[in-house]
Amino acid sequence: MEKNKAYFRKLANQIMIDLSDDEIEILQKEFEVTLRKMDLLDKINTDDVKEMVYPFELETHFLREDEIENVISQQEALENAPEVKDGQILVPKVVK
Repeated sequence: MEKNKAYFRKLANQIMIDLSDDEIEILQKEFEVTLRKMDLLDKINTDDVKEMVYPFELETHFLREDEIENVISQQEALENAPEVKDGQILVPKVVK
């Protein structure tokens, strides 16, 4: 699957970045290496390999149960907020 410079320039344009010709050549080489690695993986025979949903054979139970403790009221939670409106912390607008 040979990808030319126009292909990579189009992709870069779609994600709004500018690439020099040198950067595109580097991307082309890295892409070819990645494709060769994927071809190697495709050649591995996995017919008798059982699918895994979880990476361990035995279930792990090392996580603790959630326990509710030290619950504070909404008023206490908002005490140190610089500005509060309708029970919510008011923050400056960050998107124009």
